[in-house]
Amino acid sequence: MLTSTYTLVALSVEQTTARAALQSLLDELCALPGDFGTLAAGRAAQLTAALRQVYDNYHWRKLDKFVVPALRRSTPVADALLAELDGLSGEAARAMDAAAACVGTGDRPVPRVPFCRAVERCIAALRRRLEREEHELFPLARGAVGLDAWFAIANQMLAHDAYAQEHRGDPGRPAQAAAAPAAAVPVAAGATVPDGRPRHTLLRAH
Repeated sequence: MLTSTYTLVALSVEQTTARAALQSLLDELCALPGDFGTLAAGRAAQLTAALRQVYDNYHWRKLDKFVVPALRRSTPVADALLAELDGLSGEAARAMDAAAACVGTGDRPVPRVPFCRAVERCIAALRRRLEREEHELFPLARGAVGLDAWFAIANQMLAHDAYAQEHRGDPGRPAQAAAAPAAAVPVAAGATVPDGRPRHTLLRAH
């Protein structure tokens, strides 16, 4: 089913993008000078802003906007897992706030060890959530969400993408905040999944 395939591939792309963003942050952290006990305030503030952007983008994924609500409607079995995933998000948010607290205000040097540890905790929590989504949430969704619901999810995603594309470049409108209209957009006959996109081995269409 093309709509189901589109949905699963889109989720796979999101997972790959989120994982790459977290790895990029970790690489930046590892590249910081290690022979000083403090960091320049500007550099630490830049890293904190990048971390917050990754965190915000993470929680604007199609998975959270469309799949999780459908899963909640389909079965209460997912409630415990979703609560644990929310707990990991909360853990990441607290670590991110701890990193921001290290930076504070002004140009005073930032203590290197607590700042880096807070950033690492945030990245680790989001990575654990990614892993649990791929190994637990996706298989549960494949079994619990019916074909009609997958079709509706795919239409919502297509509408969301079309709306975001139409409003790309609007001043003052973050890309991840562009909400799609509620009405579904029909899938064109013969539509195919774009070539060259990564596919997660755990994601298989119905």
